[in-house]
Amino acid sequence: MIQFIISILLFFVIFFGLAFILNMLLRRTWLMAIIYPFIVLMIVDNISTWNYFTDLGASFSKAFDELSKITAADISILGAGFAGTIVSGIVIKFLRKSGYRMF
Repeated sequence: MIQFIISILLFFVIFFGLAFILNMLLRRTWLMAIIYPFIVLMIVDNISTWNYFTDLGASFSKAFDELSKITAADISILGAGFAGTIVSGIVIKFLRKSGYRMF
């Protein structure tokens, strides 16, 4: 149970930080939220990224099959990561409204 809570917190913080840095560098507020489903697919599918270019049909078939096998704990951990990207976008927007030009 402790590992589950730490995993949720860790995914939130990691993806908040990644999204915050990406927003600062590229100045695209919701870019990480758009990219996040592809990151989840790469985490869950256990397929080499190169296979998506060489055997597209079989790769997507296996990826969606693997996505259907994830548990509620996995969904909540990955959901915390997505929440981190959303909160990061909200914080960036708030900082920009507050007058911080860097963000």
